[in-house]
Amino acid sequence: MQTHEIRERFINHFVKAGHTEVPSASLILDDPNLLFVNAGMVPFKPYFLGEQNPPFPNGTATSIQKCVRTLDIEEVGITTRHNTFFQMAGNFSFGQYFKEGAISNAWSLLTNSVADGGFGLDPERLWVTVYLDDDEAAAIWHEKIGIPEERIQRLGMADNYWSMGIPGPCGPCSEIYYDRGEAYGEFGGPVVDDTRYIELWNLVFMQNERGEGTGKDSFEIVGPLPKKNIDTGMGVERVACILQGVENVYETDLLAPVITVAEQLTGATYGRSETLAKAGDTTSAAYHAAHTEDIRFRVIADHCRTGLMLILDGVTPGNEGRGYILRRLLRRIIRSARLLGATGVTMEKLMDTVRATMTPSYPEIADNWERIRAVAVGEETAFLKTLESGTRLFEDAAAKVKASAGTILDGDAAFTLHDTHGFPIDLTVEMAAESGLTVDTEAFDARMAEQKARAKADNRAKKHAHADVSVYRPFVDNHATVFLGYGATETEGRILGLVAGGALVDRAGEGSKVQVILDQTPFYAESGGQLADRGTISGPGGVAAVEDVQKTGKKVWLHNVTVTGGELAVGDTVTATVDHTWRHQARQAHSGTHLIHAALRQVLGPTAVQAGSMNRPGYLRFDFSYGEQLTADQLRRIELIANEAVDTDYTVNTIETSLDEAKAMGAMALFGENYGTQVRVVEIGGPFSMELCGGIHVSHSSQIGPVTVLGESSVGSGVRRIEAYTGVDSFRFLADQHRVSSALSSRFRVPVEEVPERVESISARLHEMEKRITQFRTAELSAKVGDYVMRAATVGDLRVVAARVPDGISGGDLRTLANEAKGRVGSEPAVAFFISADPESGKVPFIAAATDAAVALGVSAGEIVKAVAPYVGGRGGGKPAMAQGSGSDAAGIDAAVAAVRGIVEQSVAG
Repeated sequence: MQTHEIRERFINHFVKAGHTEVPSASLILDDPNLLFVNAGMVPFKPYFLGEQNPPFPNGTATSIQKCVRTLDIEEVGITTRHNTFFQMAGNFSFGQYFKEGAISNAWSLLTNSVADGGFGLDPERLWVTVYLDDDEAAAIWHEKIGIPEERIQRLGMADNYWSMGIPGPCGPCSEIYYDRGEAYGEFGGPVVDDTRYIELWNLVFMQNERGEGTGKDSFEIVGPLPKKNIDTGMGVERVACILQGVENVYETDLLAPVITVAEQLTGATYGRSETLAKAGDTTSAAYHAAHTEDIRFRVIADHCRTGLMLILDGVTPGNEGRGYILRRLLRRIIRSARLLGATGVTMEKLMDTVRATMTPSYPEIADNWERIRAVAVGEETAFLKTLESGTRLFEDAAAKVKASAGTILDGDAAFTLHDTHGFPIDLTVEMAAESGLTVDTEAFDARMAEQKARAKADNRAKKHAHADVSVYRPFVDNHATVFLGYGATETEGRILGLVAGGALVDRAGEGSKVQVILDQTPFYAESGGQLADRGTISGPGGVAAVEDVQKTGKKVWLHNVTVTGGELAVGDTVTATVDHTWRHQARQAHSGTHLIHAALRQVLGPTAVQAGSMNRPGYLRFDFSYGEQLTADQLRRIELIANEAVDTDYTVNTIETSLDEAKAMGAMALFGENYGTQVRVVEIGGPFSMELCGGIHVSHSSQIGPVTVLGESSVGSGVRRIEAYTGVDSFRFLADQHRVSSALSSRFRVPVEEVPERVESISARLHEMEKRITQFRTAELSAKVGDYVMRAATVGDLRVVAARVPDGISGGDLRTLANEAKGRVGSEPAVAFFISADPESGKVPFIAAATDAAVALGVSAGEIVKAVAPYVGGRGGGKPAMAQGSGSDAAGIDAAVAAVRGIVEQSVAG
């Protein structure tokens, strides 16, 4: 049974049982505790936490959620169990059925015949575990389902009690295992051998609330939940292993094709270690080499799928957060392929194979393939350059080891190559072996362990209990705010609630900062990159300035206000008025963002995809995924296309429709957003721009006014940002630019259009003059070198030139002086030291140089620089023949010069 069919059977089973099918949420959710969605229940947390009522007719739901877990990336491939991406099939009950319903639903799907829509598993091969004191679940399994008591095992809190790791819902769970047979291990159920008995399904009976604590079993149960809920998770990949009769997930229909392509690209063969193991060989060098190769194949297969799914949901490679995880996964693919024997590019063919296996379940992959391909191939190209530069760094480090007659590359050097330069440790080990060296991997591992410990500690520190939003719960459940702002900027409303300091209050007097909850409002709450409206709320007894508007539970508008006069009270009928100028200019900016997005895609193509935006009155910024800096001509074309759309005066239409219909229309969606079944499409000029958007927009594109692109910049690896003005702000900017250009035109006595050419001409002349000044200065300094050499002190056979040169001499000029001095003394043993002060920057550059004859006597310019640096509050270093540094305390210059002779004497004496 193919994985796609397994998914369909699961959903169909629970839909027939009355559950609402819920599409998988994006892997990226707005949750401070999670980089990625890592469990099937994550999108349903607001319902389990009691923040919102579930919107499902029968109070039940089912989904197949895509998940990513990345805490143990290094373990992937070592065993066949670890996967970074997996699909979690689940069914959920919010205060409806409980243990018996969850157990019977799971059992019927697993054991019903294939003809009846089930998976057709042999009931005799299924075992279950329950929590230690969960007699109720054990009785259901035995008495209702008919599982013999000997196949029902009890485990403690660490194994059979679930929580989110922070205060919140929790409860005992029951897990279903499949016995793969005696060939896989010892008889006796999962408590004896969890390799033979593979877990398929976890049924969580969410009935309690946990308090503070750490770990899986060191927290307090503070009491029962108001409603008992069900959260289950069935591992799609694990069921696929059983139903496809394969050993592990890497042999299923989703990943096996990727390994096959990897074999073709590398010339290596997967599975050789298993062949050797079956022959009884698990200790030879050949076995270990084959096992290492198999690990690399599994890394490629696993990470390709995870990487594709992350890129699909809008992640781009970067140096922190989600981007860092993606970059790490992609680079592990590349290096694994290289170590297996690949010599050219591999990413496109590997990713194309994943596309073929995953598209039946995720059709949106096909729609986004060109962007996915571009991101993956772009990262491979960049990393191959990193490997090239890293190879040079490795060769330098290896040469130093050999020069000192050593045989071990120290762990710090290997860690620096890995952590700072992105050079993989296994490549370092392999190249070291080729050079006749070994790597101190213990020291490297220690540094890696320290880094991981810091990362995990940082991750734990970022986790926190969910904010207490219980004060808003009655409003979320019973009084959703009616938003009237699409058609009005002033409406009447009734104050349903006032919140101050996290508590409900009846009234708020002048000077109070409170949150006002109205039954209906014209105020736009911040979302979709658009800032909230500003304005006033006035009633019979008082008036308040609206400074911000936020949503809670996606249903209730919280107006953050300061009462500026009188008093507001619950029950008052008030007038809510949006600042007209604010709203007008905010609409211009938001609609202008859509024009910029459309123009961007015309100029750069479909791979340029929105990665975020922010709109405030008169200003917009638009982030998009793209791997290169935009040229001036590209920016000009984007600006021109946007303004042509303004001039064309397109009608702006909004369409309320289903999500499926919106996608069929070609409407673009923002990655990472989770849309409901009904969405709002904003259409500007028909095919020119069509996006899912809940924001406030103009009615005709001409109302946006002129759009002025200010420029573009990088905001992270693979993400660029365009900033622009709209409307009157754009006019003001252009007017200021006109004044500047007119002033320059008048000053240079040339037409405005010739100003850039004239500025360029003057700049070139200045640059030429600066070059000539530098040449004169260098010549002047060279002429003085003879005087410095003539005044040199002697230390034995050594000549010591130490001098303070005129202020303002750069480090580069000091190097010229040092080389000139060395040339003047020829083959004699000599040392030259020059130091200067830069009054403008406050820096004190200095340099030391030693002739070959001086170095032979034991003198080191690097040691001289290190010894002198403290006199001027600086630091420095370098090689024995030449070294330089910089300080910040010019008062110590004379003392530094005086110290040089003594430092040289010690070097020679030593």
